[in-house]
Amino acid sequence: MSLSASTSQPLDIVIIGAGIGGLSAGIALQQRGHRVRLFDRVPDLTPAGAAISVWPNGVNVLEKLGLGAAIKAASGEMQSMSYSTHDGALLTRFSLQPLYDAVAQRACPIARTALQQILLDGCGRDNVTLGVSCEGVEPSGDGMRVKFSDGQQIQADLVVAADGTHSRLRNYVVGHDVTRDYCGYVNWNGRVDATDDLAPATEWTQFVGDHKRVSLMPMGNGQFYFFFDVPLPAGTPNDRTHYRDELRGHFSGWAAPVQHLIERLDTAIVSRVEIHDMVPTSSFVKGRVVLLGDAAHPMAPDLGQGGCQAMEDAWVLARCLDAGDVDAALARYNTARAERTAQIMLRARARSQVTHGGVPAETQAWYAELAHETGERVIAGLVKTATGGGELLSDQG
Repeated sequence: MSLSASTSQPLDIVIIGAGIGGLSAGIALQQRGHRVRLFDRVPDLTPAGAAISVWPNGVNVLEKLGLGAAIKAASGEMQSMSYSTHDGALLTRFSLQPLYDAVAQRACPIARTALQQILLDGCGRDNVTLGVSCEGVEPSGDGMRVKFSDGQQIQADLVVAADGTHSRLRNYVVGHDVTRDYCGYVNWNGRVDATDDLAPATEWTQFVGDHKRVSLMPMGNGQFYFFFDVPLPAGTPNDRTHYRDELRGHFSGWAAPVQHLIERLDTAIVSRVEIHDMVPTSSFVKGRVVLLGDAAHPMAPDLGQGGCQAMEDAWVLARCLDAGDVDAALARYNTARAERTAQIMLRARARSQVTHGGVPAETQAWYAELAHETGERVIAGLVKTATGGGELLSDQG
């Protein structure tokens, strides 16, 4: 894409947060001629979690950003999907090719470090300042004044708050304190060498039972991304030295691949996360500050859409700003993204409850349904998610 794609005057934009959403926005906005500076409070960009499943809608955005080839080269090849009972009896296995054919794109499960490096290279390392946090913003002229922890103050035409699920700017935009809600389960995740006794090399393999789930997904570089989900009360002890014993206890009697996985995982690089989401908010915009990614819509990971929706946000924001009238552009962005992401947040929470025993009878019914699943219902849901982004994502822009 050439810079001439934009018909607006270039803006001076400050992005708070250099994760997936912030970096994607940095690339999209630079492509359209804007000056972009990113700031992140962390001293080093070390992403949380081992990997991310970038579904076709996210891959489509990365293609628009000029990163499609790099992402596909670094990602895993995921050709099929399966569910088995906790003790290893196969419930269903089906190809993902119908999904890929329907949306003309494949999924790209990829290490978060690899994705972040590709995005950082695309955005430009010189545009990113680390170890500096945003302490506040205030209206100033036609834009905003941004105050940082190192004492500097920067004038910007627009501030993009892409500072994650613990966003410091969310309350400013929404206008009141926003609390995150515990989804009822804990997730352990990491990476492990891919071997045949764990799962087929090109399959997303899942074991379910007792409201728990174990997943193995090819993530590239000869490795699987794995996670364990266990319903637990909030605030249960988190001691890395006990992770293996915890998982042994939670998954005692489960299938041999699950036992092999527990014994082989490297507890030094395993992440343990209590899963939270948030009630959708109706506004992502206040003046010249706009929320993006998890700052706007933290969601349960059960649809695999957190990162993908951040990428969609980034592209749509850049497209909206083409019109030239910043306030009108932000209003259009808000209309396009608040409803779309609210629907996915609610669907992800509903799926989380079914998977993890929110209503035990519904979870048991889902297990029974899986025994008769041909793949058509699952594929239909994935197609719906991938194609529901609206005109700002469907055209080439």
